[in-house]
Amino acid sequence: RTCKLHAERSRESRDVNQGSSRCKVFNAKTAELICHHQVEINQSFPKEGWVEEDPREIMQSVYECMERTCEKLCQLNISVSNIKAVGVTNQRETTLVWDKETGEPLYNAIVWLDLRTQSTVERLINKAPGRNKNHLKTGLPISTYFSAVKLRWLLDNVDEIQEAMLDGRAMFGTVDSWIIWCLTGGRNGGVHCTDVSNASRTMLFNIHSMDWDPELCRYFDVPMEILPKVRSSSEIYGCMVSADKLKSGSLAGVPISGCLGDQSAALVGQMCFKEGQPVMSEHGLLTTVAYKMGKDEPACYALEGSVAIAGAVVRWLKDNMGIVQSSSEIEKLAAAAGSSYGCYFVPAFSGLYAPYWEPSARGIICGLTQFTNRNHLAFAALEAVCFQTREILDAMNQDSGVPLTQLQVDGGMTSNRLLMQLQADILCMPVVRPTMSETTALGAAMAAGAAEGVQVWTLSPDQLPHVTSEKYEPQINSDDSRSPASGPRSESGPRLHPIWTQTYSQKIIRGF
Repeated sequence: RTCKLHAERSRESRDVNQGSSRCKVFNAKTAELICHHQVEINQSFPKEGWVEEDPREIMQSVYECMERTCEKLCQLNISVSNIKAVGVTNQRETTLVWDKETGEPLYNAIVWLDLRTQSTVERLINKAPGRNKNHLKTGLPISTYFSAVKLRWLLDNVDEIQEAMLDGRAMFGTVDSWIIWCLTGGRNGGVHCTDVSNASRTMLFNIHSMDWDPELCRYFDVPMEILPKVRSSSEIYGCMVSADKLKSGSLAGVPISGCLGDQSAALVGQMCFKEGQPVMSEHGLLTTVAYKMGKDEPACYALEGSVAIAGAVVRWLKDNMGIVQSSSEIEKLAAAAGSSYGCYFVPAFSGLYAPYWEPSARGIICGLTQFTNRNHLAFAALEAVCFQTREILDAMNQDSGVPLTQLQVDGGMTSNRLLMQLQADILCMPVVRPTMSETTALGAAMAAGAAEGVQVWTLSPDQLPHVTSEKYEPQINSDDSRSPASGPRSESGPRLHPIWTQTYSQKIIRGF
């Protein structure tokens, strides 16, 4: 069994992912989810556009998840000794700096969607040749999204970090590095490492040589000695040590042998193992390292379209606007409307990511009439998720030259059946949803279980476990999917959906 610390685990393997920490245990033979536990993590917003998390709270939530999950295993009469490996998955671009002597964070973690570095990004773009956001050739545009500019802000603005740098005490990492360092001993011999999928999101990593790039580090003025060692996504990094916060200590000695950024972990969980070479996007996508499944295995690459706000738009409707009382309620409201009736919602709360990379863009709701009510807004919010995905897939088809034939989905929003059908209609292709939607957790568990020295999970194509799924077929034709909204579904024909066109998005960028 291996465990994915998203925090998740199986004999099973285990994994950990922030926003909340989740620990899941999977059976390495069947990919069955055996038990799990989840703990929410508070985010703080010190200023407009700033988003932070407390690294101590992150680790406390990890320890609690592990402890509660071990208790649930015992209640199922399954021995914790069946856990043979632990895997970690995380939000990739969230950035931390801590003191290797005290083991304490030197500032809060700056979360991936934080916008405090916008002026730095604009300055870097302005001095770039031709104001080209992509001139660094990292596979990433210069953006507030990635770690290097967050780290530069920390080095420039936090006195404690500047002092630790001068004393040789500072350590940088994304959340995976922090968790692995803490779980393997922290200041008492903890392993300071990351994997290629997380490193490739920093803007400091050469995706061809598969190591930190001295030229990029000089460009951002980041000292290389504070960076973690880059490892593959599936190998033994170190072993769990006993911790006071993990009362049972039952996982001491279990190897941590899987590490993947969240989207890469989902790729593995979706059984996407066909290797590829890097394709540099010309249509606003990211070229990223998907995974490297072993020290001596080749790296596989991916084209990715990152969207800043998707599921979070539902939380915004609930927490900020009070339009829904629970996240699950949005499907009922949207179904009651049957259409947005010409209402458009662009949730650019943190700017627009792919394919525009425009941090100054802001959200907008337009097309309102006296007839518009909260049901229509709920429908428009779901459509916004689908339209953003449509833009990403259109760009991906152009970059790859390989037309996509279906969309495989996972995560919490996939439980919304109306959203899944809308997505199929707007894409004009089938949408396939696995019955077990936590494929991110599964992927980290698989990487951990397949590592050399663990090998309780095989990634051989003919021995992968079968995961049941549900398919949503398009119910309208491709011409209808590009037509403007025309009200609710009629008895005689399909409902027509508005398409969030590039022209419309460009209007948003310009301030509409």
